[in-house]
Amino acid sequence: MHNLLKGKRGIIFGALDPNSIAWKVAQRCHQEGAAFTLTNAPVAMRLGAINDLAKECNAQVIPADATLMPDLENLFSKSMEVLGGKIDFVLHSIGMSPNVRKNKPYTDIDYDFYHKTLDISAMSLHKTLQTAMKLDAMNEWGSVVALTYIAAQRVFPDYNDMADAKSVLESITRSFGYHYGKAKKVRVNTISQSPTKTTAGSGVKGFDGFFNYAEMMSPLGNASAEACANYCVSLFSDLTKMVTMQNLFHDGGFSFTGVSREVMEKFSS
Repeated sequence: MHNLLKGKRGIIFGALDPNSIAWKVAQRCHQEGAAFTLTNAPVAMRLGAINDLAKECNAQVIPADATLMPDLENLFSKSMEVLGGKIDFVLHSIGMSPNVRKNKPYTDIDYDFYHKTLDISAMSLHKTLQTAMKLDAMNEWGSVVALTYIAAQRVFPDYNDMADAKSVLESITRSFGYHYGKAKKVRVNTISQSPTKTTAGSGVKGFDGFFNYAEMMSPLGNASAEACANYCVSLFSDLTKMVTMQNLFHDGGFSFTGVSREVMEKFSS
């Protein structure tokens, strides 16, 4: 390890279980010398094993519903208290669609569910950034990374209203990234990750098909959760201080491949 994050303080959202990208990010940040708090919604914490990760990383768990401003204010205030100073990095790894969970087709969604999808999966990033800015909780040259998916740009029929949420998430990244950069030199980026076998990702209809198709299309294959964690570490580090407002594809080349020989062979007689 290289101590890329030595002396840095962070907050990591969304570590549910060892399959979570956020879980891998926490482990890598710990290995690189960072101190951080872990957070998730109370209901998710009951379902997961976040306390095991906290013990491994010597991190305190602070429950927070990222859709509730008082919870976020408490999270940032307590994190600064626990860690002994302002925050250097934040991972936003939050996404959930009641419409996907209830198998509602995109052309017949429940709009109350739709609002929840957008609030949990996209507006929560704006609320997180707004809270951090109002509390002056981030150090200059701090870094915020949110996880997204290429369905924000291209149609994946079964990704449903999560595609809309990811589009909003990426727009918030650009817009808030501008304002936060001007005000405090805080960087805000998204990583558009390959299909990854996480608990949340595997819940999407047709996920195995997504995963196998992307594997065949990508010249480097699908990027693993561990590889994504390494990329997050690089974005939290001082090596990427001038990178902001970007949607960064981390997908083995999938996003810029028109077709691969392996896929074409499937259609050849």
